[in-house]
Amino acid sequence: MPIHEKSLIRPENLREHEELVIDGMDVSGHWSTFIEGRSVSDYNEKMQEEIAALPGGENIHRCWQCGSCTNACTVNAVNPDFNPRYWIYLIRLGMEEELLRDKDIIWQCVSCNKCTDACPRDVVPEAVMHATAKWLELKGHTEKKPSTHFDEGFSQQVIDTGMIEDGLVMRDFFTRMKNRWAPFKEPYLVAMIQGIIKRAPLGYLLQMFTLLVFRPRTKGWGPAKAGIMEYIEEVEANNRKALGLPAEGKH
Repeated sequence: MPIHEKSLIRPENLREHEELVIDGMDVSGHWSTFIEGRSVSDYNEKMQEEIAALPGGENIHRCWQCGSCTNACTVNAVNPDFNPRYWIYLIRLGMEEELLRDKDIIWQCVSCNKCTDACPRDVVPEAVMHATAKWLELKGHTEKKPSTHFDEGFSQQVIDTGMIEDGLVMRDFFTRMKNRWAPFKEPYLVAMIQGIIKRAPLGYLLQMFTLLVFRPRTKGWGPAKAGIMEYIEEVEANNRKALGLPAEGKH
């Protein structure tokens, strides 16, 4: 699975000589670009196995590095550093330290599934990206992103009440954030709140306030909630076991 593109070599590992003559031949400038030698001794030989054991990572072994996923990627078109093919390459080699250098952008996958449609080997790169993100979280390599806090609050409300109420989702999101006022600095959120206040009927605003106070729930939801919680706990236990991590709450 060779990677030859210069763009995938870290800038600090490239060396150029403005003036260099070898055996009487002038190879100054870009002709004298060399990759700095290094030895890697901290391979994680189980990294592919661990990510393959998480939901979505099952087919990572099928990748043959054709690059169709990255070429089709919506995010890569905006941020060339977002490179699913390269990350799969690193995972399969067990180069954990190198993968961690991009840990803050792996989460940018927008689940458009263009990569999955383009993949000729049914690797399902979109799912592999989410499995990798989950692996990073379980291993403690990344802090929870705002999107993760939102997803958790959204899911928890469904589990608790069997329904979704926009006001509760937003309130829970702000509560989960370490700096709960930070989101209000986002221009899109300020514009949205101003739009709701200006355009929403008074009855709708009163209804939102009422639902925030009384937290309605689906009738007879108890058994469904118990079943969902049992399933979630089972999946999380399996994920942690696959990575050799202790069960939640145990040390």
